[in-house]
Amino acid sequence: MANLSAVLGVGGGIAAYKSAELARALMQRGFAVTTVMTEAAQEFVRPLTFAALTGRKVITRMFAGDGPDDVLASSVEHIGVAKENGILVVAPATADLLARFAHGLANDFLTTLYLAFEGPVLLAPAMNTAMWNHAATQANVEILRRRGHHILEPDSGPLACGTTGPGRMPDPERIADYALSILTRRRDLDGETVLVTAGPTREPLDPVRFISNRSSGKMGYAMAEAAALRGARVQLVSGPVHLAAPEGVEVIPVQTAEQMRRAVLDRLDESTIIVKAAAVADYHVTSVPKQKVKKTALRLSLELDPTVDILAEIGQRKKNQLLIGFAAETENVVAEARRKLQAKNCDMVVANNVSLDGTGFESDDNEVILALSTGELITPPRDTKRALADRILDEALKLRLALHQRS
Repeated sequence: MANLSAVLGVGGGIAAYKSAELARALMQRGFAVTTVMTEAAQEFVRPLTFAALTGRKVITRMFAGDGPDDVLASSVEHIGVAKENGILVVAPATADLLARFAHGLANDFLTTLYLAFEGPVLLAPAMNTAMWNHAATQANVEILRRRGHHILEPDSGPLACGTTGPGRMPDPERIADYALSILTRRRDLDGETVLVTAGPTREPLDPVRFISNRSSGKMGYAMAEAAALRGARVQLVSGPVHLAAPEGVEVIPVQTAEQMRRAVLDRLDESTIIVKAAAVADYHVTSVPKQKVKKTALRLSLELDPTVDILAEIGQRKKNQLLIGFAAETENVVAEARRKLQAKNCDMVVANNVSLDGTGFESDDNEVILALSTGELITPPRDTKRALADRILDEALKLRLALHQRS
């Protein structure tokens, strides 16, 4: 039984307010959470917030109390906390904390605890883009990676300092899911090579414009991350997205549907499981002008040709691979999932209604229906995309076993 107890280390950055959400998310997954705050973190969020959320004492300094007994107890408390907890999660992991961890400095409770901690360490960096990109920070991150720590790279987007770029702390739900996966990980995909497609494609209209769609890539990236944590070698063919590469996953960036097709077919034979989660454009411009099309008062008409159906082509070419397709629908979800399952020779189709509020495109949550080639229909409850990724892989492995037993 995994030790579902976590130390939540909170660094001094504006993202510290998200750490309160992370504490709650960890507890929802069954963790007992002990919070350790740096002195700088307490300038952003009060310790009482975490005490109220976790129902446990919040550790804010190395030494506490005035009496000799208090000092003695506190001076070795980092050893006890390190032994009692299954994982150390630091979020936000500031540039300062990354540097102190990398070089073994121990000048407060959190850094001293880090040196005494023998379990898995999960770091979620958050800082200004320039600080994240600085050579010193990247060198420290590389040291920590080589040490075997798990690092969820920061997301890209608008930052508190007014700039836009990588530096945002990853979503608390994602961090909590990742922490749970680390402690309860299964190695049931050891020896597998999983090929995943994710995100949208972009079909150029001219050198500066393109046709695309609302896909964020979050579901495909969740599938890639889940497969990697379960031991698979994962290749992720990704359209243009604003997501950090999952740890341990090879990312192959593409833009157009044809580029995605070529990247997939080049890797098809070495794959044992194919997950087609990308939202590939259905049409491309017949002839793309070499120069920018100028705006005039006249109506503009475009000739569009259908793109190659990558999923159907894989379905025709696959041998013993397990093929999982995705279907984003706005009506007749079950009927469309079953039609796609048969028409494209899939083993499973994961379908969802993208017109529902709070799920589907650009959301962290999803509500899906799994249509299997055995005729079975599975309807998992609405959940985070990361949690659903594990459920989809669970059902895929069961399905493959059932198919092998039939043959």
